[in-house]
Amino acid sequence: MTDIVDELKWRGLIALSTDEDALRKAFADGPVTFYCGFDPTAPSLHLGNLVQILTMRRIQQAGNRPLGLVGGATGLIGDPKPTAERTLNAPEIVAQWVERLRAQIEPLLDFEGPHAAVMVNNLDWTQGLSAIEFLRDIGKHFRVNKMIAKEAVSRRLNSDAGISYTEFSYQILQGMDFLELYRRYGCTLQTGGSDQWGNLTSGTDLIHRVEPHAVVHALGTPLITKADGTKFGKTESGTVWLDPEMTTPYAFYQFWLNADDRDVSKFLRIFSFKSREEIEELEQQTQDRPQARAAQRALAEELTTLVHGADQTAAVIAASRALFGQGELAELDGATLAAALSEVPHIQVTELAPVVDLFAEVGLVASKSAARRTVKEGGAYVNNVKVASEDAVPAKDELLDGRWLVLRRGKKNLAAVEVVSA
Repeated sequence: MTDIVDELKWRGLIALSTDEDALRKAFADGPVTFYCGFDPTAPSLHLGNLVQILTMRRIQQAGNRPLGLVGGATGLIGDPKPTAERTLNAPEIVAQWVERLRAQIEPLLDFEGPHAAVMVNNLDWTQGLSAIEFLRDIGKHFRVNKMIAKEAVSRRLNSDAGISYTEFSYQILQGMDFLELYRRYGCTLQTGGSDQWGNLTSGTDLIHRVEPHAVVHALGTPLITKADGTKFGKTESGTVWLDPEMTTPYAFYQFWLNADDRDVSKFLRIFSFKSREEIEELEQQTQDRPQARAAQRALAEELTTLVHGADQTAAVIAASRALFGQGELAELDGATLAAALSEVPHIQVTELAPVVDLFAEVGLVASKSAARRTVKEGGAYVNNVKVASEDAVPAKDELLDGRWLVLRRGKKNLAAVEVVSA
């Protein structure tokens, strides 16, 4: 493999580093034990977290040992948000979320071989620590003037919301994590998002105070932006989660498939494990034949397989093709079909109505008269079958999985009707 620092730079994954030359030397002398932390402030990780996990995976594949930290302690406090205090979750809820996050991280790292990953929980070294010990042994090494200069803290101090002592202390806890992992595992690098830079450097600063001869590093990945100005990892229906119950594999696949041509090159470099040559070839295809969306398809298939597995990806691709008339809708399992149709305009009815009524009600056309014109022109389809008559009424035996009709106008405009009990 090429130098891992060069590789991360080529992929646009280094925004900040404490000392890039020293880090490069550490990797060359390696292996390096490094960690990244994930707080259980929700029942699932999301695409922003996936950047960090896959960065860990890359560094591990370059011959280094990752420590995946799920913050059972820091998750009880919460990293300061820029705008307002977090709602504190009950300890039993946080404990449940710790296990859920572990289960999402573990499949993406390698737990065998000479550089086997280790999962850790910072509750292990904080729950037995008294307040006096914490203040004497850790707190005394932090200077308040530096703490209030951290961006997240500074923004909160200058807002109407202010900041509680609880959240103000978060950076001390994160700094203690790095020190503890340095002592227990010889960990010398922490990675994280550039928006966490203040918390990352609180750890390096603490180690330098307590262990003056230690050489440790921090590396911050950039905030990912989208060309259209919308927030990365968000769709109209909300955050794209890694949990299939919160964001279906179909919706996850569609997020990548719908990536803007202006963004797909950046997404490939950040998220894909394809070689430089393969990525550059896909970039060229996007320039030459953007309508083919080869890069988006490759990225959607790779990432959905990585997060949800090959079987789910195959089902999602089959559903995606079938919805647009390139496969058999009747062959799709009920869960995949429901997930796919939840992503298109849909309505619920208690009884079947004429096709023109359904087309108008679901919004595929502006009116019933427009629906009749669509039928007359041969552009109306129900379950991929062309509607032959303006008076057509779907039969109950046409319902997919006993409850769905897939409506299509032309080649690309989809909607669905769900028949429910009155």
